[in-house]
Amino acid sequence: MADEIAFFTHQGDTLVPTPLACSMWSDDQMHGVALSGALARAAELCLATAGRTDLRPARWTVDLFKPARMIPCTFATEVVREGSRICLVDVTMTQEGRRVARASATFLKPTESAPGGVWTPEEHPEPPPLDVAPVTTEPRVPFFHSSAGWSQNFTEHQNADRKASWNSGIPVVADEVFTGFQAAAAIADGGSMVTNWGTNGVEYINTDIAMTLAREPVSVEIGLVATDRVERDGIAVGTATMFDRQGALGTVIIAALANARRTVNFAHVEYTDDGERRQVDR
Repeated sequence: MADEIAFFTHQGDTLVPTPLACSMWSDDQMHGVALSGALARAAELCLATAGRTDLRPARWTVDLFKPARMIPCTFATEVVREGSRICLVDVTMTQEGRRVARASATFLKPTESAPGGVWTPEEHPEPPPLDVAPVTTEPRVPFFHSSAGWSQNFTEHQNADRKASWNSGIPVVADEVFTGFQAAAAIADGGSMVTNWGTNGVEYINTDIAMTLAREPVSVEIGLVATDRVERDGIAVGTATMFDRQGALGTVIIAALANARRTVNFAHVEYTDDGERRQVDR
């Protein structure tokens, strides 16, 4: 692993995953947090090349159609549509000449809000109290909330309760500026942890991610709280609200397939802030 905590190092235009990018599904499979963050980085670089500093991210979708291995990755980008108030960017991730994931970003130009009144929910998500999770810009183990309250003890939250998470984003690439959009795109994959984590662990694997943002996060500290879940015949759709210390940002929708034969069980797992995963007896 690089000295700096990050999901990737770079060799020219190629990204090389660090051990922190490895999923719990397989020792040779990357998790969606690293993938979505890397794809978002590529989309931002494409927007910067186009010179569009007047736009900000509003929609982000990712298709995880092939397991990404722990090997070098390359990215191809295309501006699909560009106008005065909009820019659509497509990104494809390739390993050994094969496409493994794709993403699409919509960047919009901020203007003034319309004057009419519209409905908004009365419930507002809140991060953990500051004495539990002080403000930080450094990566750390996520906090989760269920009937057990806020804690970093994964075992306490392996239940059928409604869940929330509070995350400090991990940089996508070592020695690069880590943006709020990259953090949000990466953390969006964690929607499965608040919508598909139950009494046996996580028994569903993501097939795609859809994130919408009304504004960018104020920092790389970002939360998710489950708002809905629908499941039938092994296909699950989970919805979460994304928020930061100033309130709601947007939404995340995760589509997933049942994967019970390869369940990710957190009953005997703990993490350290530098990304090390340990098996523990409880």
